[in-house]
Amino acid sequence: MKIAIACDHGAYALKEKAKSWLMEAGYEVRDFGCYGTESVDYPDFALPAAEAVAKGEADRGVFLCTTGIGVSICANKVKGVRCALCTDTMTARMTREHNDTNALAMGAGVVGENLAKEILFTWLDTPFSGAARHQRRIDKISAYESQI
Repeated sequence: MKIAIACDHGAYALKEKAKSWLMEAGYEVRDFGCYGTESVDYPDFALPAAEAVAKGEADRGVFLCTTGIGVSICANKVKGVRCALCTDTMTARMTREHNDTNALAMGAGVVGENLAKEILFTWLDTPFSGAARHQRRIDKISAYESQI
């Protein structure tokens, strides 16, 4: 599975850890930046990573900033991306089971390193339930998205 990953300066250290965890687990990781702790604008990195997910160049996307809010907003602006901001393993599991999300956002200043790893792998390991009611809701989102 191919993973696009992006962050801002506030989550650079967590992004580097997440990249290591993903590669050790056998995932192919494409790093969209940022590449250091100097202040940057998160849209410059989150939007291209989200576009890679939308185009099928990556199967999923991981977006990190200090709170996770800014990068999740960016990712969700890209048609075809369903990004969830998760702060615990329950929301990570439910967003995959119910929403079939293809992008995950986390805040480096909100979740610690150990919890971030648990959230990441819970999200990656949880399949979409395929339940008709959940698919119907996803289809409604996609239909709306195609109208705008």
